[in-house]
Amino acid sequence: MYKKLLSAAILVILATAPALSATEYFVAQKASDKTCSVAKIKPDGKTVMMVGKTSYKTEAEATAAMKAATECKK
Repeated sequence: MYKKLLSAAILVILATAPALSATEYFVAQKASDKTCSVAKIKPDGKTVMMVGKTSYKTEAEATAAMKAATECKK
């Protein structure tokens, strides 16, 4: 009984681990003052706009894209 319960718990952990670790980063620009930042939450398109059409797997990739984006240069 103990082995079955342990096996089931391991399967649940293995199934949920990728979903919990999947983080996306977005380059976001505020509509009010046009400042850019890196966000973990997808911009809503009203108060905060998404710069570009893609998300990034790492914060470093998103920061590099923000620095290269013409919308974010002042």
